[in-house]
Amino acid sequence: MAIDNRYDLEIKQGATFSLTATWKDSSGTAINLTGYTARMQVRSSYDSTSTIISLTSSAGITLGGVAGTISITVSATTTAALTAPWSGVWDLELVSGGGVVTRLLEGVVSVTPEVSR
Repeated sequence: MAIDNRYDLEIKQGATFSLTATWKDSSGTAINLTGYTARMQVRSSYDSTSTIISLTSSAGITLGGVAGTISITVSATTTAALTAPWSGVWDLELVSGGGVVTRLLEGVVSVTPEVSR
């Protein structure tokens, strides 16, 4: 998928959540993510001081270098522990080797309840 800044998420409680996106420039060429780090947070509101989910390129986010891909994974164990139904906000930022922060994605996140446990 090409990156569009607004992207709402639906997380199914008790299931592994995964999302893969590709960061491309205006001509459609993948941006080389070599040397970048990534961070993502889910919170109940924009001004909340506590995080519901926090991922980084060290844990939960994989950057695909020259392919420009960003893969996000939240384990079934983590999603099972989420309150459902629930909704909040999230964003994903990339940080270049030079420290420039780019917010790639942001939106609303909802957690739907699990029936089978």
